[in-house]
Amino acid sequence: MKSFEELEAWKISREKRASIWIFANKLPKEETYRMKDQLIRASRSVTANIAEGYGRFHYQENIQFCRQARGSLYEILDHLICAFDCEYLTKAELDNYKDRITICLKILNGYISYLLKAKELNKPVTNNQ
Repeated sequence: MKSFEELEAWKISREKRASIWIFANKLPKEETYRMKDQLIRASRSVTANIAEGYGRFHYQENIQFCRQARGSLYEILDHLICAFDCEYLTKAELDNYKDRITICLKILNGYISYLLKAKELNKPVTNNQ
């Protein structure tokens, strides 16, 4: 791979980030510096951490950044549950977001598993595979 942009985990998280941005911008004005800001920051954190981890040349560092990205996905889920509780989302909308986040998590966990196996095999990290 020549770039983090080729990682499936980054691509799907980018799609999720875009959908979160659209939702967050529909929130009431009083949520601008609360829920809206938190949702946008968490969604950006996912892709940023995947990218930063890719730029590291040690497996363990890459894994740690991916774990932080995973934590941000769970943070997004919590904010969305809050949005549902505040009646900013319907149950169907929340379920759709949950499904998409679950897909992101599965792909990211797969990437983390790949990195863990590569680390065990002590293969040198190259970004030009």
